[in-house]
Amino acid sequence: MPTSTSSNTEQRLEELKGKYASVLNTIQQQGVRLAHLHVQDNKLFLQGTAPSQDAKNRVWDQIKLVNPNYDDITADLTVDPGAQPGAQQSAQPQHSGNPMGQIYEVKPGDTLSKISKQFFGDANRYMEIFNANQDKLSDPNKIQVGQKLVIPAK
Repeated sequence: MPTSTSSNTEQRLEELKGKYASVLNTIQQQGVRLAHLHVQDNKLFLQGTAPSQDAKNRVWDQIKLVNPNYDDITADLTVDPGAQPGAQQSAQPQHSGNPMGQIYEVKPGDTLSKISKQFFGDANRYMEIFNANQDKLSDPNKIQVGQKLVIPAK
């Protein structure tokens, strides 16, 4: 049975997806590939790759129309001209090249940011590890000593 925290998070996610439905439609229309869509710090967190700066700008324009304060959304959009429009996989992890990375066992004191810094040299890429381990993790801030995590190949 889900805990009240996870059901509250799911409820908040549905609420925010409803509020930002026009943004999600724009993302789809512009061929933006979403790598992640979840609630983080009670905000809608979306991360993806736009095929052009224009597509990214159109998504941001739509976000501004819905909520000019951005107080309940975090959008991390990058531009990759090689991104294939229409290749969107609804919030599935996307890794080019070898989808199998290496396995890392969580040690005391580890965080996804710390692990990301160790493997990628950039703590801000922690969501790539989270995305690759969604079968084991439900929250990027909750990892446990002894868990074996896939570190995506880069």
